[in-house]
Amino acid sequence: MKRSRFYITVGLILSLTLLMSACGQKKAKDGRTDTPTSGTIKFASDESFSPIVEELVQNYQFRYPQAHLLPIYTDDNTGMKLLLDQKVNLFITSHAMTKGEDAILRGKGPIPEVFPIGYDGIAFIVNRSNPDSCITVDDVKKILQGKIAKWNQLNPKNNRGAIEVVFDNKASATLHYVVDSILGGKNIKSENIVAAKNSKSVVDYVNKTPNAIGVIGSNWLNDHRDTTNTTFKKDVTVASISKATVASPSNSWQPYQAYLLDGRYPFVRTIYALLADPHKALPYAFANYIANPIGQMIIFKAGLLPYRGNINIREVEVKNQ
Repeated sequence: MKRSRFYITVGLILSLTLLMSACGQKKAKDGRTDTPTSGTIKFASDESFSPIVEELVQNYQFRYPQAHLLPIYTDDNTGMKLLLDQKVNLFITSHAMTKGEDAILRGKGPIPEVFPIGYDGIAFIVNRSNPDSCITVDDVKKILQGKIAKWNQLNPKNNRGAIEVVFDNKASATLHYVVDSILGGKNIKSENIVAAKNSKSVVDYVNKTPNAIGVIGSNWLNDHRDTTNTTFKKDVTVASISKATVASPSNSWQPYQAYLLDGRYPFVRTIYALLADPHKALPYAFANYIANPIGQMIIFKAGLLPYRGNINIREVEVKNQ
């Protein structure tokens, strides 16, 4: 994974802005009055990242009580349109800005910036009664391509019938990742596709549907009661994915931080903060906060993999008494 060498000293920026604000705050032509540490702004985020975004917002507002950040949780297409139309100045999603998107924003004034802020896994979840919780990368592709349509094609003893593939919505960052990164730009051809309203609905649907397989960002699955980030929610089973020809418990991996880092888990996406803030005020400061050590630690503690930071993995042998 590439590491960015671009580090920003937020403290200096905030200090200078506070000094200028003390000398008299002027209202911008667009009506904005926010500073890096105060005011109210809306920003967009793909809904699949809402758990980590909520934590980041709460921590920033605790640190700066006069700052009020109002996230708009939406799909990838809508969030990008809000940014391009300058209805928001910050969008958190899983794709870097394209040349065309960059050009549109530059034509409107603000110079766009892209902050890689972390990584999460695309998880595949099944009903707890489903015995097939280890599957290969090739199996995943064939299910999405419609080449495997029934559970007994994976396991003759599995009598759960037709496979229902469940996504959060038709324009989400999760669906875009599946099409672009897993299927190489080709459309999903599974006959039984269910579009739930959001990520929570995916978990609920799979929990109630024995023949379903859900596709979801791993951030939604972390059990926050476990501070070690080694436990997923108990409502569903998180499938272990294998790069081998035949999946087994010994060669299949779930989207834990360590396996995202060392590459054993195959479906990993980068999370980006896309910024176009002409005033370099609250959206700009919040994006920098996420990309710097405090924000990166919050991402780490939430069970995701931060973009920056030295992470050491230690194997611990547990002896039964």
